[in-house]
Amino acid sequence: MAMNFGEKAAKKTVEDESRPRKIQRVGIHIDMTPMVDIAFLLLTFFMLTSVFSRPQTMEINLPPTNVDVEVAESNLLTLRVLQDGSIYWNLGIETPEKIDFKDLRKFLDERNRANPKLITLIKVDPKSKYHLMVDVMDELELANVNRFSLAPMKPSDLEMLQKLQANAG
Repeated sequence: MAMNFGEKAAKKTVEDESRPRKIQRVGIHIDMTPMVDIAFLLLTFFMLTSVFSRPQTMEINLPPTNVDVEVAESNLLTLRVLQDGSIYWNLGIETPEKIDFKDLRKFLDERNRANPKLITLIKVDPKSKYHLMVDVMDELELANVNRFSLAPMKPSDLEMLQKLQANAG
């Protein structure tokens, strides 16, 4: 049964050489265990080390309901925001004046430097967009105005501002 290599090579015929050789495929087996281990390790790491953002809320100090807080009119700056985004301001009982939104921060900063006891009262038209109120409050924050209040805009305020707009335009 012993074969010599030379004999085997001599037995190849022409037909054998014309056929393509069969390529023997090697069975590939990839071990996925280390990759899965690393994936779960990373997942666990990020779950344990991540800090979820806490919702940022604004602290609101409400006055007691049974106590009246008196503020001198000279220390009260009223900002009225209308539905179209126009802003009017007045000190105490003065006639409101219109101010552009772009000038609001500088104006608030100057007024609060001149009078540190100044309290800003924001009145927003109930039909106006929410972002107008937030934009005004952002300007207060940027101007370092920490003492402000929100109040509902009364129909008398709207009438007064409509008269001002009619006289101006």
